[in-house]
Amino acid sequence: MIHTFNPQLYYHTMGSHPPVLTVHDGDTVITSTVDARGWDQNGESAADRGNPMTGPFYVEGAMPGDTLAIRFESITPNREWAWTTNMLAPAVIDPAVAATLPASEIVHWTVDVAQGVAYLKEPTPGLAQLKLPLRPFLGCFGVAPSKGQFISTATSGEYGGNMDYKGLVAGTTVYFPVSAEGALFYLGDGHALQGDGEIIGTGLEISMDVRFTVSVQKGKTISWPRGETDTFWFCIGNARPLDQALQHATTEMLRLLQEDCGLTSSEASLLMGQAVEYEIANMFNPAYSVVCKLPKAVLAALV
Repeated sequence: MIHTFNPQLYYHTMGSHPPVLTVHDGDTVITSTVDARGWDQNGESAADRGNPMTGPFYVEGAMPGDTLAIRFESITPNREWAWTTNMLAPAVIDPAVAATLPASEIVHWTVDVAQGVAYLKEPTPGLAQLKLPLRPFLGCFGVAPSKGQFISTATSGEYGGNMDYKGLVAGTTVYFPVSAEGALFYLGDGHALQGDGEIIGTGLEISMDVRFTVSVQKGKTISWPRGETDTFWFCIGNARPLDQALQHATTEMLRLLQEDCGLTSSEASLLMGQAVEYEIANMFNPAYSVVCKLPKAVLAALV
């Protein structure tokens, strides 16, 4: 079944809020999100700032210990402008240099969906010719955390949240550990484009039209978000310091290879040691995010 949902209420925490819609395994949802400051497709304030979320969506049959799969069919900017800040985050540069930088300000960008590019509305001379290809994705989404927690959409954890990973584009399937009845799926924080790490604290922040399909993997238990594209499997670890986020992502990939591919710990280690790839997804949020990736072609060669 296909559901069309027009949000009127947004949440700034992820937890067991009353569901806005009940869906079933295999259903598709067409909906929209506001940007990180709560501005909607008309540029009007529809929610307070701070990554307001659309949802939660209750998925019938999803129970703690299961896995919820979300396949993004489309993620499309639904207005003609986005905003970013304009200064590197202190966490990504030397402290002595960070102390010399001016205060960050908001800068507006033109987003041309038809042409697939973004450029500064009022460029300075050095960036007058800059045009960047769009790569829309959602920075913050996931399920209700465990133990009845309500956690701010500023951060992330085992349940997903504000991971800001630029690889979470349309065509990607993301898997979450279910910790609450119905999973309670949220989504928001659209970015028309962003580099690795979200190193200025924003992507091109924009409202989105989103289409996604849900499925429930009964009895399949995972510990951290996983995902797949046509070419990669990946696992996401969210924590601070950065090495702990990497440890979570690497451990989840080890589990994936052992549980889903039947490899021993030694076999998985040998494979990962020579074939794994890493991406720093976020270095700005309270929890950093690291992605551990493995090419599907490598796994296919094992069969």
